[in-house]
Amino acid sequence: MMKKIIGIFAALAVVVALASSLVVTYPNEYKMIKQFGEIVKVIEEPGVSFKIPFIQESSSLPKALQLYDIPKSDVITKDKKSMIADAFVLWKISDPVLFTRHLNGQVAQAQSRISASVFSSMKTVISNMDQSEIIENRDGKLAMDISSNIGSSLDDYGIVVLAVETKSLDMPDDNKQAVYERMISERNNIAATYTAEGNSSAQKIKNDTAKEISVMTSEAKAEAEKIVAEGEAQYMQILSNAYNDADKADFYNFVRALDAAKESLTNKENMLILDKQSPITQIFYGY
Repeated sequence: MMKKIIGIFAALAVVVALASSLVVTYPNEYKMIKQFGEIVKVIEEPGVSFKIPFIQESSSLPKALQLYDIPKSDVITKDKKSMIADAFVLWKISDPVLFTRHLNGQVAQAQSRISASVFSSMKTVISNMDQSEIIENRDGKLAMDISSNIGSSLDDYGIVVLAVETKSLDMPDDNKQAVYERMISERNNIAATYTAEGNSSAQKIKNDTAKEISVMTSEAKAEAEKIVAEGEAQYMQILSNAYNDADKADFYNFVRALDAAKESLTNKENMLILDKQSPITQIFYGY
């Protein structure tokens, strides 16, 4: 009976020893094997491995990408404007040994370090930018500058920051209205400037067009008057050639006298009274 009991206890001891020696590692974790408080092995590949029972112990660290939502914080811009930054960080453990030694393997301590580092970087970057510049670049360049400024400051803790993204970067509530009004005023001033420049350009075009029209009209009138003068000269030359002898000249005078008499017959009696010395009378007497 005693042998059976001893055998059972021995079997149980073997099972317990075997169970305590098994180490199961999952794909999303590191397994840290410690012996008397010192790290003796890091298991990165998933699967089953062994450790010395009762002497060595194992602990897990996250291997997957981590997301940490940083608490909101106040920052001051280059032009001394207060803003509230709300951001989150994507990070992971790059060196589980350093992470365990310096942060005791605690994710909470890592988040505290990350928060301090990101806030310091954010403060540095934002303090070198005006508020308007921050608002214009907060969707891309600002996050890149913050991440770049962090650099390798967390390498000694076995942490790598992959990205810093700003969820919001806004003014305090009591400053928003004043900022909005100033921005509206600035946009109105810009619009007024564009309108004034447009009106000035339009007026210049109108003036240039009116000047061109005036010059073209003057030239056209001068050309028309020249043509009329040339036509009258040709007309007079034709008349001169037509009546270049005495008989034709007398006939021309006779016709002109008749035309003049016709124009004078405007009374109802159709009576024309002429003085004897009148040129018309002389023509009639002559004929």
